[in-house]
Amino acid sequence: MLLTDKRIIFVGGKGGVGKTTTSSALALLASRRGKKVLIVSTDPAHSLADAFDRQIGDNITRLAANLDGLEIDPDHQIEQHLANVSAQLKRFTRPEMFAEIERQMRLTRQSPGAQEAAMLERICQVIELGLSQYDLLVFDTAPTGHTLRLLSLPEAMAAWTQGLLKANQKSEKLADVLGHLTPKSGRDVDSPFADPNEYATAGMDDRTKAITETLLARQRLLQRTREVITDHSRTALLFVLTPEKLPILETIRSVATLQHEKLPLAGLVINRILPDNADGEFLAKRRAQEQVHLKQIQHDFADLSLYKVPLQATDVQGIIELNMMADLLAQAGL
Repeated sequence: MLLTDKRIIFVGGKGGVGKTTTSSALALLASRRGKKVLIVSTDPAHSLADAFDRQIGDNITRLAANLDGLEIDPDHQIEQHLANVSAQLKRFTRPEMFAEIERQMRLTRQSPGAQEAAMLERICQVIELGLSQYDLLVFDTAPTGHTLRLLSLPEAMAAWTQGLLKANQKSEKLADVLGHLTPKSGRDVDSPFADPNEYATAGMDDRTKAITETLLARQRLLQRTREVITDHSRTALLFVLTPEKLPILETIRSVATLQHEKLPLAGLVINRILPDNADGEFLAKRRAQEQVHLKQIQHDFADLSLYKVPLQATDVQGIIELNMMADLLAQAGL
């Protein structure tokens, strides 16, 4: 089974190793194989438009036959998310409280994790929409640390949502409906993945019902995304590195974390390997050091598929160069 036969591919790695170029070429390769593909950039410092040498932005844009692109704007996501929250709060609040609500929203906009939380929710929505309209979604993710947090956020946010639901359960207004909020199957309500479908909102006042239904809808979305991300038959994670010390060290840490979480790591793309015809004394010394790093990669990642891609003489930008890169990925076994 080819990697492009999956439904979702997350491409990650240390900044500057050619992650966007690899994900773009991989998306093109899949489209050439007859797949309808959406490539999505989740990196706040978008370079997807630079790779394709055209504007993309936060709307689905046609890039080539069978290939669309999208750059998620985290700032726009925060503004949209907070606007929705503010509107819902104002439905159940006296007009004299509106100024305080706006103040709280301004503070929330600057709170730690706000951008990632907004980004995660949009990614969940893109996955749901994308799986219904495309054969393959390719995510060009932010550098490694962001990627790992992104993959762990569904569980963390589900636990947070569950905590809010429990807090609501303890309120006086919900005293009469605690039984409806208890999972029917007897599963532990403290579990972040207690089934939100097993909660009922009958008997609640309108405000509490609206809040609870919003929390439950978000939790269900997060759970569905978590199930997709951890499904080895549908999803794959591909990491890009170069044969250099720092990318190797970061990839070692990332791979260990991914394997501990039992996430579907498909392999590593070793990018920018010096070609055999590169000559000169300087490049000879560089190649000797590179061989040491390649041997370390072979040793440290012996249980993973390794896809070797040579360094190109010029920058890879635009459809023609990306198609040439796609050929190299195919030759490497992807």
